[in-house]
Amino acid sequence: MIAQKSYKDNSNGVNKKTLFLVAFIAISFVLLGVGVAQATEANNLQDLTCNVMTMLEDVGGAVVFIGWVITGILYLTASGKPEKMNVAKIAMIACTIGTLLIILAAASGPIMNIIANALGVTAPNGGLSSCP
Repeated sequence: MIAQKSYKDNSNGVNKKTLFLVAFIAISFVLLGVGVAQATEANNLQDLTCNVMTMLEDVGGAVVFIGWVITGILYLTASGKPEKMNVAKIAMIACTIGTLLIILAAASGPIMNIIANALGVTAPNGGLSSCP
């Protein structure tokens, strides 16, 4: 009787190397963006804050986009296996939450201006959403 080698299926989610690579690239963009934001001739704290917020929204959007692509690949490769479908469903929930957080972060300035105007509060320099 010949013994056959059994290979363990290690494709039940995102590969650790891929996850590390995506995280490394995202952190690199964040650090690069903060450096660029600080290097620009920001005349005051509001300009610097606007630069950093814009950069974080861009990086967050890119990470969420990559997450949606990975989620789609997980669904396509699940081929009806319940355990792989569960991993893809969890990834979809995470991507949905991330997308909502990015949208909420981008809309927070105008929302705060609406609330401030309703309360009769005036903010200096054009309000909270005066980032270009």
